[in-house]
Amino acid sequence: MELDNLKSLWNKEDVSETPEISPEKQKQMHHPLERIRRNMRNEFWSTAILLPIILIVIWFFPIPFRFKLYIEVLVASMALITGFFFSKFFNLYKEISNPALGTLDSLKDLLHQFELNKQYYLSFYLSFVPFFVCEIIIVTESIPYTHEYTDGLLAFKFLASILFGLFFIYILGNWWFKHFYGKYIKKIEALVEEMKQN
Repeated sequence: MELDNLKSLWNKEDVSETPEISPEKQKQMHHPLERIRRNMRNEFWSTAILLPIILIVIWFFPIPFRFKLYIEVLVASMALITGFFFSKFFNLYKEISNPALGTLDSLKDLLHQFELNKQYYLSFYLSFVPFFVCEIIIVTESIPYTHEYTDGLLAFKFLASILFGLFFIYILGNWWFKHFYGKYIKKIEALVEEMKQN
């Protein structure tokens, strides 16, 4: 009996359709979404081309074999992590291409995915911190030392280069996301807010 009551309540419930987005708003939305898709494509292909070039250049760079091998392993590991994060970005790319982005709820879901991908981006750049530190250690170890360098001076240069590098990675990551994605996401957010108010 309880099940019958639940069924009747379910059937009586007034489920209104999700509001459709007007063709005019869809046109306004098309430009920022297309820019995001284009930037994602460019980022993927530039990375896919750049990583093998880096591996080849390192291999022919005149440094001792041991350090060359260490750097090659680090870059190959970075390529694996980059592949993992690009698989996440590809899911968003497919979602942006989805022709069913015609309702307000689908756009809200898309904005949520943008927020998730922003976190992926942050994680992506943070994942490079250990690689960066290892590469600084390898570079520091491969430099021939003379008697003019003291241990204190070497430690200072090492720490200064790591701090500068981490700061540079943070600034670059923030700028990159805001420039290639953030400004378009803000346009979409503004359109969604405008549609909510109407």
